[in-house]
Amino acid sequence: MNAIKFSFFLSNLSLEALTVLDSSIRRNDYVPIDLSVTNNTLNKVDVASCLKLDKFVNNHITGNQAKVAYGGYLEVRNIYKRSDYFNSLSEAERNIHLGIDLWCNSGTSIYAPLDGIVHSFKDNKNHGDYGPTIILKHIISGVEFYTLYGHLSLASFKNLEVGKFFKRGKKIATLGDSSVNGDYPPHLHFQIIKDIQDFVGDYPGVCSKTNLDYYSKNCPDPNLILKLSVPH
Repeated sequence: MNAIKFSFFLSNLSLEALTVLDSSIRRNDYVPIDLSVTNNTLNKVDVASCLKLDKFVNNHITGNQAKVAYGGYLEVRNIYKRSDYFNSLSEAERNIHLGIDLWCNSGTSIYAPLDGIVHSFKDNKNHGDYGPTIILKHIISGVEFYTLYGHLSLASFKNLEVGKFFKRGKKIATLGDSSVNGDYPPHLHFQIIKDIQDFVGDYPGVCSKTNLDYYSKNCPDPNLILKLSVPH
């Protein structure tokens, strides 16, 4: 299945919006947020400081009387410059975000948007990395694909095992705080992956411009299933 057909398949999985957060959070409690290099207000913030980035995000949420800030698919960001993990001298700078971020309180429950089994899980401890991460495998109408949940709590691994089945709408994890989630304000990195390749408990969530064509096709917009309003 090519990228266009896969995106069409995802968008038609459900007539209603699927969710990875508590369904009691209303749709109008979500507000888009711009963390791109073109946001001049953010460019005045020291994003190397988790506390200052947290203040920026939370001011945006409270200022819009919301509970969750979301966005970031294929967004070019400066926030990764603080970590050598994204800026190896042997590779092009990785600064293009491949999932959607849902910024909300640590401890927030995360739910399976679709039936799936645990493919793998891992604590990715690099500075600026995912921290605790879970990957689910889905097979729907004969189509196999994966969803990744990054920046979780360590408690999310309790009683977890490869192959464990989660029905759509069942709780799979909780969000971690900056002490375990790669030193970020609390948020969920949610990503759809068509071909997981040989990755276990991890998959690139940020790519370089050089690799964008491949990754944008292998990791389509999660908004195809979440159906949140598209940020402008």
